[in-house]
Amino acid sequence: MTLVMAVAERGGLFATKPAHVLVEEASEQGHQLRRVVGLLDLTALGLGAIIGTGIFVIIGEAITDSGPSILLSFVLAGVTCAFSALSYAELASTIPVAGSAYTYSYATLGELIAWIIGWDLILEYGVSVAAVAVGWGQYLSELLDSAFGLTLPDAISSPPGEGGTVNLPAVFLVLAVAVLLISGVRKSARANTVMVLIKSSILVLFIALAFTAFDSHNLTPFFRGGFDGVVSAASLIFFAYIGFDAISTSGEETRKPQRDLPIAILASLAIATLLYCLVAIAATGALPFGQLSGAEAPLATVLDKGANLSWGATVISVGALIAITSVVLTILYGQTRIMFAMSRDGLVPRGLSRVSERTGTPVGLTIGFALFISVIAAVVPLTTIAELVNIGTLFAFVLVNAGVIILRRTRPDLERGFHVPFVPVFPIIGILLCAYLMIDLPLATWGRFVVWMAIGLVIYFAYGRRHSRLRRGDTGSSRFERTSDTEAERTRPASGSGTPT
Repeated sequence: MTLVMAVAERGGLFATKPAHVLVEEASEQGHQLRRVVGLLDLTALGLGAIIGTGIFVIIGEAITDSGPSILLSFVLAGVTCAFSALSYAELASTIPVAGSAYTYSYATLGELIAWIIGWDLILEYGVSVAAVAVGWGQYLSELLDSAFGLTLPDAISSPPGEGGTVNLPAVFLVLAVAVLLISGVRKSARANTVMVLIKSSILVLFIALAFTAFDSHNLTPFFRGGFDGVVSAASLIFFAYIGFDAISTSGEETRKPQRDLPIAILASLAIATLLYCLVAIAATGALPFGQLSGAEAPLATVLDKGANLSWGATVISVGALIAITSVVLTILYGQTRIMFAMSRDGLVPRGLSRVSERTGTPVGLTIGFALFISVIAAVVPLTTIAELVNIGTLFAFVLVNAGVIILRRTRPDLERGFHVPFVPVFPIIGILLCAYLMIDLPLATWGRFVVWMAIGLVIYFAYGRRHSRLRRGDTGSSRFERTSDTEAERTRPASGSGTPT
């Protein structure tokens, strides 16, 4: 009996796919991505996904609970992410293939859990792209109005339920980004790097201008909502940190995955956290939190009312447009790579993981997701999106932290480009912090999450379980049947290698 069949029979629904099999399958003809991404582009990928509508909008909503202590909310959310980022860094350097938390769960927790987390990430990424695309249309209207006195008709710039018929700007953005992604990952990464540099510069400019109006009296009372207010704001602000995990979806397209993936994950989170904390201090110091609470464009409000810079709205609108564009680019990229991995494993139709010989990208998959998401963005008002995205991300973080602990015990011999310190203490802290923030989310959000998971389980048992390549013993290469784990370790990409041999 083959190695893979033996594993499948022993594990049942929780059968795991050995790490070396995951790495080897990444080199299958017709389903192989190209390793062309370097450290700078990887770090920019993380910042592109993290810095978006969260920081440009979320302060106005979260500060109602926390007051000036929103700074501590940013710190708490950042620390929560940091423990999970360490776990992502280790697993990404150990299993450098597409799929992120889905792939890591397949190697550590088993097929059923992998399906659950993959289905969860499809929700998180897809709904997130639709939401920020809708926000892009709103900022475009504001920019045209403030800069040129032009106003887009609500009928073509807002979805039903918000005074319009269809959100055409959102559709245009999603489809344009899809065309860029199809053209090749190298072009997409370079375009994203340019956008990240521009939007980061605009945030730095905001910080500098806001500090010119800084007044320490605006910071009192600091703990307006007490510690509970800090936690409530942190559970919402967490939305502004989502994205660094998108880096791990590019493991199969990174030239030096064992070295670059951990550095990019940790560096992008550190840079974003520093910028966020400075923005929080500058914003709350320049304007009383009462005037920030509920503001639809809080950063523009700070520059307008706090620093008396009426052109601030135009600057912030430009920054938000660029920020949202890069978020759509990186999150749509990550979503396609997760479904790509699920397709290659047979849990969804294998044809979805077919890669174009010319561009090296999954063209059909990218087009399919772009069309589906653009329809949602065009006609559905997404008012509760932050909480729904947050619960999916926190759930993924819990499983990634657990995966580090399990893989350390079951496969201590695997080559790791990065090691989480103080295992299992740090991963357990990450799990507890994520669970703490999840508990604080609204009950309605939990209800939507459970419904989505139930739909996913129906699809898994109706299709995925019967077509799973692991269960059918179809690994795509006879090498898996005769290659031991130890021998296969020598074929995995080292920190300085190119494509797997």
